[in-house]
Amino acid sequence: MNDSAHRNRMQKKKDVVDERIAKASEERGVLILLKGNGKGKSSSAFGTLARSLGHGYRCAVIQFIKGRRETGEYRFFREHPALDWHIMGHGFTWETQDREKDIEAAQAAWAIAEGLLKDPRYQLIVFDEMSYMLKYGYLEPEPIVEALQQRPHHQNVIITGRTMAQPLQALADTISTVQDERHAFRGGVKAQAGIEF
Repeated sequence: MNDSAHRNRMQKKKDVVDERIAKASEERGVLILLKGNGKGKSSSAFGTLARSLGHGYRCAVIQFIKGRRETGEYRFFREHPALDWHIMGHGFTWETQDREKDIEAAQAAWAIAEGLLKDPRYQLIVFDEMSYMLKYGYLEPEPIVEALQQRPHHQNVIITGRTMAQPLQALADTISTVQDERHAFRGGVKAQAGIEF
């Protein structure tokens, strides 16, 4: 491709992008769902968290499932003055094997989440692994949808987890699916600090 053909191609692309930018005039917070079986949902959410904090915004994280290890992201972010980080739950459900205890933990986490969704100080809130609370029936979707609909106009929310309840998907502005083509763990590679946690 010669220089002239390249310039013409790029100008056409620029015209399309400029038109889309001009049409996107609404300013408000968005609901983002990060789902799928692949690795990288929480990593994507925490990358967006870093971006928001970099802009000086107040943010919060609720981890609905607490693993047995202290994660690298928690170690990195925990001292940030514009971030509130809540680790809830008692571990993965296959570790606790106590449904009532898991339901109590989910409801306690939701009580904190509900308060954050009413607080206009927060620009971004991450509900990490929240989707499992609906999948296992620990939380009902209706109060969550209602709280999301009534949150402050500017507030952004990210929810992660493999599967997403249909009412959340119907409400979401952005849904990204992380697909799993291959994973080192299935190949016998042990989970390691800095990659999985």
